[in-house]
Amino acid sequence: MSKQPTNTTTSTSAIERLRDEGLAALRGAASLEELAAAKSAHLGKKSPLALAQRGLGQLGPEERRQLGQAINAARAALEEAEAARRSELEAERDRSVLAAEAVDVTLPPRTPRRGSLHPVHETMDAMVDVFVGLGYRVVTGPEVESDWFNFEALNIPPDHPARSLMDTIYVRGLGSEADAYGVTDLLLRTHTSPVQARTMLAQPPPVYVVVPGRVYRSDVADATHLPAFHQIEGLAIDAALSFADLRGTLAELARNLLGPETRIRMRPHHFRFTEPSCEVDAWHDGRWIELLGAGMVHPNVLAHVGYDSAAVQGFAFGIGVERIAMLRHGITDIRLFVENDLRFLSAF
Repeated sequence: MSKQPTNTTTSTSAIERLRDEGLAALRGAASLEELAAAKSAHLGKKSPLALAQRGLGQLGPEERRQLGQAINAARAALEEAEAARRSELEAERDRSVLAAEAVDVTLPPRTPRRGSLHPVHETMDAMVDVFVGLGYRVVTGPEVESDWFNFEALNIPPDHPARSLMDTIYVRGLGSEADAYGVTDLLLRTHTSPVQARTMLAQPPPVYVVVPGRVYRSDVADATHLPAFHQIEGLAIDAALSFADLRGTLAELARNLLGPETRIRMRPHHFRFTEPSCEVDAWHDGRWIELLGAGMVHPNVLAHVGYDSAAVQGFAFGIGVERIAMLRHGITDIRLFVENDLRFLSAF
């Protein structure tokens, strides 16, 4: 801190002493704060120099002239010393700030960790890309469906087991009163096939669509089942489609998803909305893996949407996205997809 000045005096030697004391205080200030205090003490309105200057009027002319010159010279020396020390302290401060904020451009950058698509959505995008490449159009539809679109339009009769509470999650239960649109039962769709019926009702043939989306079943979660999962449906309706076209389409899908050497086989099966129907297996990792269900669109389904089954025919197929993601990435427990464990998800 600055040294306090001596009492006011009216001799030139006293003024020189005040100057020297002020110079020592200003030049010795270790910070801008100390410098400000020293300036106030030795150059301020209440400093000894200021008091001496205010007392000049009480002196004779010659003494006032000599003392005034001494005071002005002392003040000029102190102001010069204050400005010089301020410049030094500000330069030191700036150097410290620059050193603290310096960036070493030779260091590697701190790149933020990149996110990625969820493996299920990545797989779904890959599947959709295959069908888009084959000329299919992507369509979507509501997850809360009417009983008619989810079952009746797809040739699933009222007494079918799939329509029971054991398999289907109803939003408005069986036997409810109809709403303003005449709809009684509302449910969480059990497959994306209702969008096929909606698409055919909205346009005449030909139809080539692929329908990705989330579906719901009354299942207990285990290593191979989830109550909510993803599915992709495909539908092709045209004048001269055959089972061979279906096989070729699914073979192309399997090769794109599981590798160019992947083979498929078709086993007879039964679905209400296709006839004939089949289960499709893929040869993967040295064994046959069940892949999806497919078949030629049932004439009753075509009739429900106003298509003439004598003029057009087509095929449909449905495939679980999680099943394909498990095969592509060697995952054995489907529950890993919904547990949001970053240790698992970061692997993708």
